[in-house]
Amino acid sequence: MKVIPATIYESDGQVLIKKSCSEHGETVDIYWSDVEMYLKAEKFAYDGVGVVNPVFPNAKVCPNECGLCQLHLSHTSLANVDLTNRCNLKCPICFANANQAGYVYEPSFEQIVKMLENLRSQKPVPCPAVQFSGGEPTIYPQFVEVMKKAKELGISQIQVATNGIRFAEDREFLKQSVDAGLNTIYLQFDGLKDEIYMQSRGKKLLAVKKKVIENVRSLDNKPSIVLVPTIVKGINNEDIGEIFRFALDNRDVVRGINFQPVAFTGRINQDERKAGRFTLPDLAKELEKQTNGQIKKSDWYPVPSVVPISTLASVLLGEDKVTFTAHPHCGLATYLFVNDKNEVVPLTHFVDVENLFKELYDISVKAEKSKVKFPMKLKAYNALKKNIDEDKMPEGLDVKMFLGLLQSMLGDSSKKTLAKFSWNMMFIGGMHFQDSYNYDIERVKRCCIHYAVPDGRIIPFCAYNGGPTYRTEVEKKFSVPIEEWRKKHGTQYT
Repeated sequence: MKVIPATIYESDGQVLIKKSCSEHGETVDIYWSDVEMYLKAEKFAYDGVGVVNPVFPNAKVCPNECGLCQLHLSHTSLANVDLTNRCNLKCPICFANANQAGYVYEPSFEQIVKMLENLRSQKPVPCPAVQFSGGEPTIYPQFVEVMKKAKELGISQIQVATNGIRFAEDREFLKQSVDAGLNTIYLQFDGLKDEIYMQSRGKKLLAVKKKVIENVRSLDNKPSIVLVPTIVKGINNEDIGEIFRFALDNRDVVRGINFQPVAFTGRINQDERKAGRFTLPDLAKELEKQTNGQIKKSDWYPVPSVVPISTLASVLLGEDKVTFTAHPHCGLATYLFVNDKNEVVPLTHFVDVENLFKELYDISVKAEKSKVKFPMKLKAYNALKKNIDEDKMPEGLDVKMFLGLLQSMLGDSSKKTLAKFSWNMMFIGGMHFQDSYNYDIERVKRCCIHYAVPDGRIIPFCAYNGGPTYRTEVEKKFSVPIEEWRKKHGTQYT
């Protein structure tokens, strides 16, 4: 687990990462399986402002002093808060499990509140979005109270990463959670066959997933559902298109899919790793193949491609806005317009995304130097109109809706404009978390998905779950032995 040099290079159309260790020899892994997509993503590399109040202001080597430190180049766009490592499942592919760890990590309500307050005190951008995770967060005894407190503290986007069991079994609990402030259910969803769940989760769960969707649909105040498939090569990589079509059929409540290629957190030899490695370009290619070209690999863009919009909004509104300055090789996404006939048209088919974002970024640079802001807004609207091909726009969509979307982003209209636009949109994304074999510290420095922990630190996702694996240190520091827990609380969910 020491920091060593690596070489990232092209070979046979793939991007590989090679590391040489004096003690353990050489390892080679696939960084991205498509060099063309890798270089396209590289065009959208932006460094952010980090935080101006880091816990470690004099760190020397990333990721040895995470907390955050002054070397970090992105503020927290989304924070994870683990409520517990207990779970009502025993998944073979889980990296956070009380049974495997031998102890229970479950911060008190007061500790959770302090973590949330710490996130909101981050400067220059107070954390606006929190995902409660675990373990299985819905079994936390004060789950509903946590949702309510997060909303009171000004967190505008509250989501929960869940297997869905409790929301399926207890509709009233689901309703209470939503009424308390829960916006989004980040639903573990590995496919539409129970055989897949038996392999990935050790239990048949398809009926549970469908029941969650049914229960959400029955509510007056409906949260959004994002399906989250963990993609394991040889288990469910052939089911990506089927998952997509299921999302379309349920788009009244399913607002997106975030695919997560599996990370190898245990020991695995080089041949097995090569055979099992599934990267973001693999995801894009599989979706193109399995949707018969509805969504092409050219429709995908890296997370920081949207930075120019945030940069422009920050300058024009005079305050720092959430800016997704993640590393360009951490995640990919595309937005789809879906009409009433379930016809799918990616935005990239009628919007010149690359030229639009370039023009918006140039406008933001000029706006920063200008005292008069209104002409810059006008230039932004003109850039949007210029880069939209109205002849290729699908039925039910027009330029005025896009102008309204840009207005809402620049603070000129209410959230209703954004909601009206997004109702017919579906987000498709992929996030590939690192493991020790493909670990790149440049990615860690730019991570914008962080964990808040009880001692006040805020730690990048891939340093928490891989590399130095701060998760182990934190959980042991704030946990009790599993047998001690069982004596006090019983054996349920441990």
